[in-house]
Amino acid sequence: MLSEWFSVGLLKLERITWKSPCELLQKISQYETIHPVRNWTDIKHRVGPYRRCHAFTSGAMPGEPLVFLHEALTEEIPDNIQVRYPAHPPYSFDENKIKAAIFYSISSTQVGLQGEELGYYLIKQVVRELQSEFPSLDQFSSLSPIFGFRVWLLGLLNQQRNDGRGRKILMDTEWQEIERLVGSPAPERLHKLLSTNEWVRSEQLMDILKPILMRLCSWFLYGEKHRSYALNQAANFHLQNGATMWRLNWKADMSPRGISASCGMMVNYRYFLPDIGANSAKYLRTKVIQASEQILNLVSQFQKNSKL
Repeated sequence: MLSEWFSVGLLKLERITWKSPCELLQKISQYETIHPVRNWTDIKHRVGPYRRCHAFTSGAMPGEPLVFLHEALTEEIPDNIQVRYPAHPPYSFDENKIKAAIFYSISSTQVGLQGEELGYYLIKQVVRELQSEFPSLDQFSSLSPIFGFRVWLLGLLNQQRNDGRGRKILMDTEWQEIERLVGSPAPERLHKLLSTNEWVRSEQLMDILKPILMRLCSWFLYGEKHRSYALNQAANFHLQNGATMWRLNWKADMSPRGISASCGMMVNYRYFLPDIGANSAKYLRTKVIQASEQILNLVSQFQKNSKL
């Protein structure tokens, strides 16, 4: 019955703007969990000229967004969340500069409708809507946080800290370099620094950890599985929709929340429109992840340096 009531054909695609009903804007703010809305000025920015917000609504639940998508309109696909357009005038909106649409947050609001794949259909309809509005727009990508990575990493370090067993996640030369900076025992010191986010206070330590964390995170996204699908929920969602795991970005979100979630890294899942159908079918049938050369190279480095 729910499937019939909330079938995509009966849903309305609605663009949320500053002129939308106050109650709807408030609900969008309350339901947003990936990048929490700070205040009314923040939500006004998120529906401003260089941003878009679209939602599916239904006559069965008037005034209630079922799933909504935040998009940023940019000249190119960004590699960090800190890139922002001005929140307030004076500035002019130049639609000819819009080459890329970035899906930076998607939220489903109704637990009872999970499994209905509304997010997949919302992205497809939003792509068509944006292309009709901006004919020069030809790049579509997410800029996604990597929730769970730091917890997973601390678990691996815990094994080495407690008994020295488990995966060999760092090379001996890397442990030696870290020990030279932070002291001994290196696994315990590194675990503490990552747990407290204190590691970001040392540029030298960050330079040492960059190649290490990049290859570990690439494996977390690409290699860690749940029932043969990607363990990370955002990865699984975008891969099911036909996206390519395209680029892992260092220092992409250096807010306390971003550092605590994924050591400041974010990932682009890119939607190459001619390929999304084949990519989705391949992932769902054979569990094969479509990934870029950068991701595959990082995964290869992890496999070379780790005991799997």
